[in-house]
Amino acid sequence: MKRILVGTLAFIGAMSVLFVVGLIGLMVLASASGPSVPSNLVLELDLESPLPEHVSDSSLAGAFGEDPATVRDVVDALEKAGTDSRVKSLVVRIGNPGSPASAQELRDAVKAFRATGKKAVAYADSFGEVNNATLAYYVASAFDEVYIQPSGDLNVTGLTFETPFARDAFAKLGVTPRYHKRAEYKNAVNTYTEQGYNAPHREATERYTASLFGQVVRGIAEDRKLKEDEVRALIDRAPLLGQEAVDAKLVDGLRYRDEIYGALKKEAGDGAELLYVQKYLERAGRPHATGETIALVYGVGGVTRGKSQSNPLSGDQTMGADSVAAGLRKAAEDPRVKAILFRVDSPGGSYVASDTVRREVQRAREAGKPVIVTMGTYAASGGYFVAMDADKIVAQPGTLTGSIGVYAGKFVTADFWEKLGVNFETVSAGRNAAMYDSDADFTPEQEARAQATMDRIYADFTQRAANGRKMPVEKLREIARGRVWTGEDALANGLVDALGGYPKALALAKEAAKLPADARVHVEEYPRKKGTSEVLSELLGQTGDNSEDDAASVSMLSPFAPLLEGTRMVYSLGARLGLLEHQRGSLYAPLPEAGR
Repeated sequence: MKRILVGTLAFIGAMSVLFVVGLIGLMVLASASGPSVPSNLVLELDLESPLPEHVSDSSLAGAFGEDPATVRDVVDALEKAGTDSRVKSLVVRIGNPGSPASAQELRDAVKAFRATGKKAVAYADSFGEVNNATLAYYVASAFDEVYIQPSGDLNVTGLTFETPFARDAFAKLGVTPRYHKRAEYKNAVNTYTEQGYNAPHREATERYTASLFGQVVRGIAEDRKLKEDEVRALIDRAPLLGQEAVDAKLVDGLRYRDEIYGALKKEAGDGAELLYVQKYLERAGRPHATGETIALVYGVGGVTRGKSQSNPLSGDQTMGADSVAAGLRKAAEDPRVKAILFRVDSPGGSYVASDTVRREVQRAREAGKPVIVTMGTYAASGGYFVAMDADKIVAQPGTLTGSIGVYAGKFVTADFWEKLGVNFETVSAGRNAAMYDSDADFTPEQEARAQATMDRIYADFTQRAANGRKMPVEKLREIARGRVWTGEDALANGLVDALGGYPKALALAKEAAKLPADARVHVEEYPRKKGTSEVLSELLGQTGDNSEDDAASVSMLSPFAPLLEGTRMVYSLGARLGLLEHQRGSLYAPLPEAGR
């Protein structure tokens, strides 16, 4: 019996090894015999779904299919295509471009492509049918031509944000939200503690909306050669029927997909082929592939202690302090690296984890490696904390920025359980052993300790931010107070140094590294992206050679993990406007409260 069991296990092990070896062999063979770039082509991009900021190397999608194109993939592909004589034009189907900052990154890339003399055409079957498509059209307006099919409409009805407030609902359930925050604009917890906007919350939300709306109106007016007042009037008239949109000069014509594609292929010449942007990038290669090395480190998702994690089903990621810190260390220690690009896309999270990452940014600079932060959808609270010590910070005008503050707390659920007839009894040693439990409220002594912790964290955050931004702490605290800003307002307030995306950050990195503006550089991701075989090996239990290798890895996050978490006290630098996606098409999905 023992011999049979041993033989069975050996067979399973051998088959596993053969599977991995065979998979690697197939991948090598596929890469060696891959198709080439057609000699005459029209680039094609589908933006029906938002582009992810980054695809974790823990994903197994590469083994069974293709990873989705990221924001950087599209930016790089369009930069490469702009100087490629084989590429004649670009056609993009626009549905949901994602956040305002992602939309602006795409607009910048399209404009740079057009500046090389190549044509870009945007189309949609309809810009919104029963949904608000203002942001989608904002992206489309950056193209040479914009089309919808004859049955389509143009629902550019403006921006709307909707915030739920559930204080009374919690009271009916017997749940008491007991949260502390610094300072008055730190509105992430208002959903639980308020029944409507308080004055600071309303002020910040209205200003954020007005700033973002102004950016959208200016962009559309500039690109469609209209006056801003005309664009505002058209938005107030919307939804616009298809022909009304044409008459208003917002759309160039009513055409079906086949008519648009047929015209572009005819303009491109005989034998013109369509090729997806991602396929083109795979075959043609990225720009910035040779020259002095500029490191690229990603910090994506809520900031947490430990390794970065990726949900294999949803694709959601966390910014694990150990993983990001290891990437920054590896880049700082590599003698080839002249500067570091740090891409931050985070709504915040753990105070301690944020400080771990911030420390490595500081150490990289002390080692003589300039660090340039480029911000994505948001770099708020803990997301701003990790960035504030960089040499330069670049944000898109629509990047949700700042939220320099902190909150912490718990839900007190004793009355809720009593209503259900459930009784919890606690045995503990130590006066404050149960301080973070949800069974009872804080004692006066515990309340005092919690408030003291808030004071300490807020003082530390604001002082470090003032040091990083080289401004008096009193001035920094005037614009802190937990308030979120658009990147545009953050620039005016001195929280960022420039507006733009990857190209702007790369230009600043060259400048900081004392390289010529036209110098060729090799942008290399740190830590190195793992291959499928390495991911499979880690899933089978193999570890790296040392703690640095382990720290730099990304672990798989179970999609059921949130269901297994208990209620606990957190000290979070998480930021949230309190904005939920409206059923009629708001710009944002709920901004997550990291660290909950």
